[in-house]
Amino acid sequence: MKSEDDKKIDLTTGIADLEVADKIRDIQQSFESGQVSRRSFMTGALAMGISLTAASAILNKVEAATPKKGGRLRIGLTGGATTDTLDPGQILDLYMLHLQFGQLRNGLTEVAPDGQLIAELAESWDASADASTWNFKLRQGVEFHNGKSFTSEDVVASLNHHLGEDSKSAAKGILAGVESVKADGKYGVVVKLSGGDADFPFLMTDYHLNMCPANKDGTIDWESGIGTGGYVLKQNDPGVRSFTTRNPNYWKTGMAHFDEVEITQIGDPTARSQALQTGALDCMNNVATNTVHLLKRVPGLKVHATTGNKQITLPMRTDMAPFDNNDVRTAVKLLIDREAWLEKIIQGYGELGNDNPIGPANIYRATTDELPQRAYDPEKARYHLKKAGFSKLAIQFHAADTGFGGAVDAGQLMRDTAKAAGVDIEVVREPNDGYWSNVWMKKAFSACYWSGRPTENWIFSQIYAADASWNDTYWKHEKFNKLLVQGRAELDTTKRRGIYVEMQQILHNEGGLCLPLFQSDVMAYHERLHVPEVVGANWELDGGKNAERWWFA
Repeated sequence: MKSEDDKKIDLTTGIADLEVADKIRDIQQSFESGQVSRRSFMTGALAMGISLTAASAILNKVEAATPKKGGRLRIGLTGGATTDTLDPGQILDLYMLHLQFGQLRNGLTEVAPDGQLIAELAESWDASADASTWNFKLRQGVEFHNGKSFTSEDVVASLNHHLGEDSKSAAKGILAGVESVKADGKYGVVVKLSGGDADFPFLMTDYHLNMCPANKDGTIDWESGIGTGGYVLKQNDPGVRSFTTRNPNYWKTGMAHFDEVEITQIGDPTARSQALQTGALDCMNNVATNTVHLLKRVPGLKVHATTGNKQITLPMRTDMAPFDNNDVRTAVKLLIDREAWLEKIIQGYGELGNDNPIGPANIYRATTDELPQRAYDPEKARYHLKKAGFSKLAIQFHAADTGFGGAVDAGQLMRDTAKAAGVDIEVVREPNDGYWSNVWMKKAFSACYWSGRPTENWIFSQIYAADASWNDTYWKHEKFNKLLVQGRAELDTTKRRGIYVEMQQILHNEGGLCLPLFQSDVMAYHERLHVPEVVGANWELDGGKNAERWWFA
């Protein structure tokens, strides 16, 4: 695990004299804490024999790396809906992820900007030899926004919120292996699993598993928005606007620098871009890739792309005709010109997908030898349609910009390429508001995106397991689900890789998942914001935590 000191920028790189380097670090710490002035810093550096030019350069680095408090951060986001709630188990898209996970609340563990797993509310953790029992030691001295001390009872209640047969939580699938969660004193929690899971601490970084204060009856208080996070909720107009203020008692030192944070839902990419250009916003997510080149030309604006496991998907409900026939599903996958999508829909900001959710950042991703790339092939599509009993086929594709940027245009491209196989695709443009509650998982064929997950077990358990809450293809495959349990408990990495490769092959060949592309996350912001060189790629806008990690320079 990394400490807070490990996260600091080393401003002494290239200085050979170790004694001088140590002294500069001391001055840096004193400057950052406000103990010495700019003049004192320069005087101290010059006294060490450092030239004026070098001392000025070092000071500039120190000042750039020193967080400054104050100001209102105005963020333009996609994905909000009037049906949104503050229930962590019901987070559907980036807007509520950013508000709850990025501002109001914390998890037990966290993914650092460099992708490493680090401690958050859990100070440390360890497991039994078979990884079936996990012990978490909690951080002491943490308070909720209302002054209540954070203890093990809050963890037990927060995790149990997602468990049980009656749970409607989107995290139910990834916690399917949890048998019990019990307090071990005031600052200890023991989680027992039905089988081993070496990745379990990674699962605790999921944005649904934020810690909320426990009620006396063992439930959690999620309605108030109270958490342990860097910001306190002052106003929440679901799907429209949210407003928070800095938590003066935030337990993370050197984090959460803005006085206020305002999130505005702006689903239209053009309107979002214009708001940024006019100064109404400080930053925005999901820059339309066909306008990236235009934003790059605007003085004072910066554009940043991160590559991870974000994926564009077209889920087909396998419980609804005609997608209940695997030959039809295979035909649809063959009717997409992925090369054209890469060029025209995302302008090269990504790579080809292969109907497999395990992305370039995952360690057990199948090779092209193990899983050959699927290509546009209308003749082969005709063959599969004929096997399914169709000479012609008419289907609807439901899309909106919130599904993924350019979803409607992508649907039109698919409509054009599908004609060669005798498939008529009607592209139905849906409203952005309510898309995730009214269209996704409701319609037989629709647009979707996923940010990907850091482990194979996580993404398989949350989306493709038979009983997963977010199984948007409604796919149930007996062997796949047996392998899922085996892979979760397998500690031998070679055997584990074999299991996960086979699962990828099954899903590719038989699943309702159509995944044409992996897409880079593209954000834009004003240069007055200090944005670290390394930003988190697990979720958009620095892992969803830009309000915590950035500041006004």
